[in-house]
Amino acid sequence: MSLVGHNHATTGYGEGAGPGSKTRAKAPVMPIRIRIGRAGKGRLSARILANQLAILALSGAIGFVLFAFAQRAEIDRSYEQRALAIAETTAAEPQIQQAMEYGGGGDIVQTVAERIRKASGASYVVVIDLHGIRHSHPTPALIGEPVGEPIAVLDGLPHVGSDQGATGRSANGKAPLKGPTGTLVGEVSAGIPERDVLGELWRELPTFGLYATIATALGSMAAFLLARRLKRTTFGLELEEIAGLLQDREAMLHGIREGVVAFDPEGRVTVINDEARHLLGLGTALGSRLDELLPEGRLRRALDGSLSGTDITVLTDDHCLAVNRMPVTLHGRALGAVVTVRDRTELVGLLRELDSVRGLTDALRAQQHEFTNRMHTLAGLLDVGEYESAYEYAVELAGADQELTESVREHIGNALMVGLIVAKTTVAAERGVRIVLGEDSALGEQPPHLHRLLTIVGNLLENALDAAVGGPAPAGGREVRLTVVEATTEVLVRVADTGPGIPPGAAESIFEDGWSTRPDRGTARRGLGLALVHRLVQRHGGTITVSEGSGAVFTVTLPLPDAAPAPQGALFTTALPVPAGALAAADGGERW
Repeated sequence: MSLVGHNHATTGYGEGAGPGSKTRAKAPVMPIRIRIGRAGKGRLSARILANQLAILALSGAIGFVLFAFAQRAEIDRSYEQRALAIAETTAAEPQIQQAMEYGGGGDIVQTVAERIRKASGASYVVVIDLHGIRHSHPTPALIGEPVGEPIAVLDGLPHVGSDQGATGRSANGKAPLKGPTGTLVGEVSAGIPERDVLGELWRELPTFGLYATIATALGSMAAFLLARRLKRTTFGLELEEIAGLLQDREAMLHGIREGVVAFDPEGRVTVINDEARHLLGLGTALGSRLDELLPEGRLRRALDGSLSGTDITVLTDDHCLAVNRMPVTLHGRALGAVVTVRDRTELVGLLRELDSVRGLTDALRAQQHEFTNRMHTLAGLLDVGEYESAYEYAVELAGADQELTESVREHIGNALMVGLIVAKTTVAAERGVRIVLGEDSALGEQPPHLHRLLTIVGNLLENALDAAVGGPAPAGGREVRLTVVEATTEVLVRVADTGPGIPPGAAESIFEDGWSTRPDRGTARRGLGLALVHRLVQRHGGTITVSEGSGAVFTVTLPLPDAAPAPQGALFTTALPVPAGALAAADGGERW
C-alpha cells in the first residue's frame, strides 16, 4: 500500500518530496464504468409511450364530447335568441297589433304571421291572445284552439327555451304582443326546428375533430420524445429493476462497515451512508458541496480528488482514515465519483505498537551486542589472569551505565521520561548517533502534559535520529540535542539534529499526515508521527515550529496549566530494559 507523496529521501521528516526524493510507483486509479445489460431494451419506453398515447386518446375523446355538448348548448342559445327575434318582429307588426286589440281584420293575423314564418325559415309563428286562443298557426286547423300551456309573457318580458310543439321540438322564443295603445293583448311564439340546430352542430364538429386530432398527434410526438429521454435517463432499466436497485443500494449502503460518499459531476453529495457521516463528522450533507461541509485541509483534498493515489491516509481528531476516490463513467459520460472511507485507527494503533516493540527489540539487540563485547573483554582479562583489571573494568562499566541514567535524572524528574530518553540514547548509540540532553533542561516528577510530552518527545527523537543517520556525518559526529524545560507558563520541548534538514518551503506541509521522506519499514504508515504531534499540540493550545535548511530544529510549547489532563489509557507505552535498572518507556503514541 502506498501514500500520496510517500517517497524515499535522505531526511526523516514528515511527508512531501524533497530534492532528489524517489516516489514509489502507484497503480493507476481506474474509473468505475457502469455496464447495463441489454435485456428488456425498449420495454420501459414502449410501456410509457403506450400509456401516454392511451391517456391522450381518452382525454382527447372526452374533451371532444364535452366540447360538442358545450357547442350544442351555445348553438341552442343562439337559435333561441333568433326565434325570439322572429317573435319580436312579428309582435311589432302594426297590422297584427291593431287586429289583436280591436278585433276584425279577418285572416290578417294568419296571413302576416305566415309571411314572416316563411321569410325567416321558422317552423312556426303563433299569435295567441290573453285567453290562450291561437290566431295563427302553420296548421290552419289549430287556429281558434287553445294552447296547452299558460301565457308566459304576462310579466311583460320575453322568454326563450325549448318547446315540444305540434311541429316537433324546436328552439322557442316568446315575445309580448301589445296593441296600438300599448296594452298587452297577447303573445307571439316563434320556433326554429331542432334539425336546423343539429345541422349547424354537425357542420362545426369536423373542424373540432381536426383540431383534436392535431392536438393528439402533437401530444403523441411529445410523448414519444419524452419516452426516449426517460429511457436514456434510466439507462434502459425497467421500473422493477430500478426499484430493486434502490432497495439493494439502501441495504448495501447502511449495512457495510465502510463509509461511502457519492458526488455528482458538480461536486455535490448525492449519496452518503451512516458510517461516512460518523467517520467524517458530517450531518445532513445531501445536496451540499465539500467546501460547504469541510474546512480546507488534507481531508477535503482527498475527498474532492485534489490528492491522487490509493489508500490516502488522512488523520482527523478522532480517526485515522484510508480514503479512495474513483470516478464513475457510463458510455464515456462522467457521472461523478464514489469515495470510500475506511477506519484504520485500530490498525494504525497496532502498527505503532509494533513499531514500539521493534524499537524495544532494537534496544535489546543493541544492549545484547554491547553486553557481549563487554563479556568478551572481561573473559579475556580473566583468562590472562588480570583479575584486578577485570574487576576495575566491571566497576567502570557499571559506573558508565549508572552515569548515563543519573545524568538524565539530574534534569528530568519523571521516571517515564527518563526511561524514554535513556532507551532512545541506547538505540541511537547503536546507530552511531549521540543524543545530548541540554544543560538547561528541567522537568519535575509529575509534569503537566506528561502523556502528551512522551508522545511528542518520542516522535521527535525518532524522526531526528532517522534524519541524523540519513545525512552525511559532520566533523563532530552525528548528534541529536534534546531540551525539555518546564517553566511557569509553558512546557518547552526542542529537538535539533545534524541531518540535512527541511527542504525550503516545506515547513508547513511537513506536518500534514502522510507527508514523509522516509521509506516504509513495512509496518506503520510513514508521515503520521509529525502529524500526530502537530494535532496534539494544536488541540491543547500549543505551538510547533521547525527551522528550514541544514540541521532541523523542532520547537514545541504547551501552555500551562494543563486544562485537560490525558487519561492513563490515552497512550500505549512499552517498557524498555535500560542499564542500571532505570525505568524506561519506549516511543508512545496517543490513541486517537
